[in-house]
Amino acid sequence: MLPIDDGDSDQHVGGAEHESWSGEDIAMAPSAAITFSDALARAPLRTFQWVTLAVCMLVLVSDGIDMQLLGIVAPLVIKDFGVDRSTFGIAMSAALVGFGLGAWGGGWLGDRIGRRYTLALAALIFASATIAASWSGGVWAMAWWRVCGGLGFGAAYANSLAMASEWLPDRWRPVAVSTIAVGTPVGGSVVGWLGPDLAEAYGWRGTFIVFGVATLVLVAIVLAILRDSPSFLLSKGKPVQAARVARRVLSDAPELIAERHGTDSDSGPSIGVLHRTNLRLNVGVGIAFTATAMAAYGILNWTTTFLTAAGFTLEQAGNAVSVAGITSLAGSVLAGLFTRRFGSKRVTAALSATLTVLMLALAYVVETLPAAPGPAERTLTIVLIGAAAAVFSASIATMYVIMVFSYPQSCRSAGIGFGIFTSRVGAIAASGFGGVLLDMGQGSVLPFFAVLAVSAALISMAAFVVDRHVPPARSARTGSTG
Repeated sequence: MLPIDDGDSDQHVGGAEHESWSGEDIAMAPSAAITFSDALARAPLRTFQWVTLAVCMLVLVSDGIDMQLLGIVAPLVIKDFGVDRSTFGIAMSAALVGFGLGAWGGGWLGDRIGRRYTLALAALIFASATIAASWSGGVWAMAWWRVCGGLGFGAAYANSLAMASEWLPDRWRPVAVSTIAVGTPVGGSVVGWLGPDLAEAYGWRGTFIVFGVATLVLVAIVLAILRDSPSFLLSKGKPVQAARVARRVLSDAPELIAERHGTDSDSGPSIGVLHRTNLRLNVGVGIAFTATAMAAYGILNWTTTFLTAAGFTLEQAGNAVSVAGITSLAGSVLAGLFTRRFGSKRVTAALSATLTVLMLALAYVVETLPAAPGPAERTLTIVLIGAAAAVFSASIATMYVIMVFSYPQSCRSAGIGFGIFTSRVGAIAASGFGGVLLDMGQGSVLPFFAVLAVSAALISMAAFVVDRHVPPARSARTGSTG
């Protein structure tokens, strides 16, 4: 497994004490008992691994569609409920409350009963809540159903990343994890394209039903295709099941042993997320996610609102969100490549500086838009929004890569869930108070973007708090932690 750059030790990912075997080592001792991760290191990628990755990505795309649907149709719902934007912020932020609780609780559940069943349950919850939200008669009813849906959103996110990472060898994890992590904003892109047309044809209530029913199909897909990894099954004392599932990707069927980490107890994996060895990792990830989520959800949830107020049509504003979904995918994939090449510490610091500049530029451009923006003004605005989306998605993806490599098997889903949980502070603040900041400006977006720019700058602090940064490629090859 890749070593971790902790600045002062040669510790491996998750505090692993054992040395990862190279392909040559394993080839020389084919009968030796090895971990599933070590076995994957010498095996080619199989169809089942690609399918697993695709299904996990599909779960997060559907998650993003249902989660960001309210932000797309917000102007219609606000008009229907007859409330101002500040009051409606309660409903906008409600899903994020549930998301945080669902991520940590669902991550804990995934570590206990398995990622597969937890993912199916999560999809069922957020699909049902989206359908039920279509009958909301006011802000508080909508907020309730959004909290319920958020429980499913969060559980799906934590377990999708954990499951996908456990079926892939170390060399593919950074790019794969950073790619599927952008599933939610890609879902936002899909709903940005389809949402306005569906809302025009069926109203916002019918749009909620359409997307909710479509998501129910995911439950069957997850149960039919996905399987818990041999690493997880071995950690639960199920060697027979682990060996059977491992045959989907390993042709030589080696004897598998459970992964152990330096932070585990002698009696078996027992470390929890809040163990003292995870302190700096937890704090650093919490800071990064809080700051990044503040910027991300400020853009994702309020773009249609501040752009329509600036003279864009709802369709034009929806297109801006759709473009953001596309650029998010590119930014997230590049984050995995850059993190592998330059290390997560440098990448996180660079992303923070870039996002700060983009937020300041957006503030100026939107503030100076004419009453009826022309094609040139609209294009420049959309380009800046797309660029900002690419950068904040890359920041989030980088944090997911760090967590997947740094938390041990015994609390990997819960660790990812904890990171998501702490990020909800920023996400809830952006969703709940974004409308307040826009109203505070009385037609000006400067208060809104000033807060987002400060949040972007704060991401750089996390680069120096996390003590288990993924090292640059050269350090990884040489075993250096510098």
